[in-house]
Amino acid sequence: MSFADPQSVTFAAPLPVGAVSLPRVSVGQYASTYQDTSGLVKLSASSQIGKRTRRVLRLDHSKIAANPFDASVNQSFSMSCYLVFDTPLIGYTVAEQLEVYRGLKGQAVASSDAIVSKLLGGES
Repeated sequence: MSFADPQSVTFAAPLPVGAVSLPRVSVGQYASTYQDTSGLVKLSASSQIGKRTRRVLRLDHSKIAANPFDASVNQSFSMSCYLVFDTPLIGYTVAEQLEVYRGLKGQAVASSDAIVSKLLGGES
């Protein structure tokens, strides 16, 4: 089953501020993709089931900006951010998986996202 259509992602400065509508552009048995009309923002959700179950929520963001080495030339830049759940086929309930996620989320957003800012700055 797919998520609601469309999905919405909201950005704050220094990116252009506001909500971006992401209509569903593809759906498969274990995957769906939602993308804005410019093609610069894409949200995807997928599941792989084998010896373990791997569920991924991924946000891809692209932008056109000046080349830092030649400001007269614009080029495309992109990045991705993933949330991955890697679980055994049995042994963890959905509720238990959700609590592990909540623990990670709590750590990530504590003190105004301090640990994520430090990670992005190269700290570990």
